[in-house]
Amino acid sequence: MSGVFVGMPAFPEAAREAVRDERLRANLRHATHTIRDKRARAVAELDDWAELREAGKRIKDRTLRHLDTYLLRLEEAVTAAGGTVHWAADAAEANRIVTELVRATGETEVVKVKSMATQEIGLNEALEAEGIRAYETDLAELIVQLGQDRPSHILVPAIHRNRGEIRDIFRAEMGQWGRPAPEGLSDEPAELAEAARLHLREKFLRAKVGISGANFMVAETGTLVVVESEGNGRMCLTLPETLISVVGIEKVVPTWRDLEVFLQTLARSSTAERMNPYTSMWTGTTDGDGPRTFHLVLLDNGRTDALADEVGRQALRCIRCSACLNVCPVYERAGGHAYGSVYPGPIGAILTPQLRGTASEVDASLPYASSLCGACYEVCPVAIDIPEVLVHLRERVAGQGGKGHRLEKAAIRAAGWVLDRPGVLAAGERVASRTRALHPRKLPGPGARQWSESRDLPAMPAEPFRDWWRKNRPETRPDDRPDDRPEARPDDRTGDRP
Repeated sequence: MSGVFVGMPAFPEAAREAVRDERLRANLRHATHTIRDKRARAVAELDDWAELREAGKRIKDRTLRHLDTYLLRLEEAVTAAGGTVHWAADAAEANRIVTELVRATGETEVVKVKSMATQEIGLNEALEAEGIRAYETDLAELIVQLGQDRPSHILVPAIHRNRGEIRDIFRAEMGQWGRPAPEGLSDEPAELAEAARLHLREKFLRAKVGISGANFMVAETGTLVVVESEGNGRMCLTLPETLISVVGIEKVVPTWRDLEVFLQTLARSSTAERMNPYTSMWTGTTDGDGPRTFHLVLLDNGRTDALADEVGRQALRCIRCSACLNVCPVYERAGGHAYGSVYPGPIGAILTPQLRGTASEVDASLPYASSLCGACYEVCPVAIDIPEVLVHLRERVAGQGGKGHRLEKAAIRAAGWVLDRPGVLAAGERVASRTRALHPRKLPGPGARQWSESRDLPAMPAEPFRDWWRKNRPETRPDDRPDDRPEARPDDRTGDRP
């Protein structure tokens, strides 16, 4: 990936700051609860939801096992249909390819369909550096762009903004990017949507180059698919003369029959609709219909590394529905910006460290950004076991060391040494009991102190268990085997156990 958001701290620090923002928490709570309640009702309408979920999981797993085969088949089909396929190993190569393609047209403006892949590689910034301005046309992405903000949700990038904030952004910024907001613009949804429509219409009609991602790519025909709710995607995909699509290699599905499963599960899991209002499909180029030139940039950017991990590769099943974000208690309180990545929430906590690695402080902290409650797994339409991958990645982070993990290893070694020496352990227990009035309520050290901020340390007993046993059970030792204990003998009828 192209790197963390500039200046982002590790998740614990960023989340601590976010939870202090009461307006942010109110916006997130209202939005996530509304979306997940609607989703639950939409999913409940299908008697075969569990079977669709399992089918989606199996299709994705089979595709990932033979990804090389299906990608080559896709390339052949796209080329045969009049398109051109480019392969990008990383963000830098993808940005270079797209920039050169746009410059070859002589244009200095492009319109964009909402695309996580282009955000992942920092395409807008790369184009801007070459004098090319990219206009986001998705309403939420437009809000983020005008507000010089960052997306905080996979499906609803501006979920952290309320209507009043959006109105103020439109009033202040639209004029700098094109048609200004209407005079007296209120925060009514209809007025905000109309302001965005008027602002974008001139860009749709003027643009000669469109840039998109894709939700799916069908290998057997070379068809790309974009699903959306506003119609802006349809405008970007049909009006420009040149279309450039940047798509992660994991988005391929083998056949149209496989695509059918995901078109049923994606809409219900993401927008809680039975079907997306706009489902656009295109195969290469066609004379007199749509763009005259089509380029497909297949993006790796860490995906091959994730594919090599037998546990972690299931993250590549993701169809970007965002259902896991809407049920996550951590995301609901911390918001998306705290994750330091374009992929927030539970899926981001397992996908980002695999795409970017765990060398940075931010990426090493993401596998710990979870309570492991499992709600994300329950709602995932392709059954990604996110808790399993989180634990797997935590093991990886712990294995690479670091200050906190070195201290943890030293503490475990010390504990092992003490536990191997009963006399030392007994002496330590007596000292701890006799000095219990002096014990702190919080553990010392930054990491330990954070852990104990929300937990009560257990109170030390007045005397060690061994001493108590000797006074109350003088006939045996506390570490005798079960068969040797008096209460385990058949003739013992007291039933009096400590």
